[in-house]
Amino acid sequence: MLEEAGELTPSAVEKIMAVHGDRGKHAIEAVSEERVKRYRDFTVVVGYEDEYIVEDGGCTCKDAEYNLDPDDPTELCWHALAVPIAERVGAVDHHDMWYSEVREFL
Repeated sequence: MLEEAGELTPSAVEKIMAVHGDRGKHAIEAVSEERVKRYRDFTVVVGYEDEYIVEDGGCTCKDAEYNLDPDDPTELCWHALAVPIAERVGAVDHHDMWYSEVREFL
């Protein structure tokens, strides 16, 4: 549905929020604020206090580590939700550099 529209339509936002609640809201905000960044080595979501690496649906944040059931595909932190949303609507901010090098400057 998102790929077809190419944008976050009201109905798509409603469905994301219905399934994921506040995590869905935060993911949508991150996408609209262009905080999903793809580097050569990682995809990173800029959070409120840090940047989090998202790979294969998993995330380095504490929410993903401690609060979520890894066997439930609907239980994702908002960082991990933001990546596929951004991919589907063409909102990933691409950087032709290595995140591991960028991280050294942060």
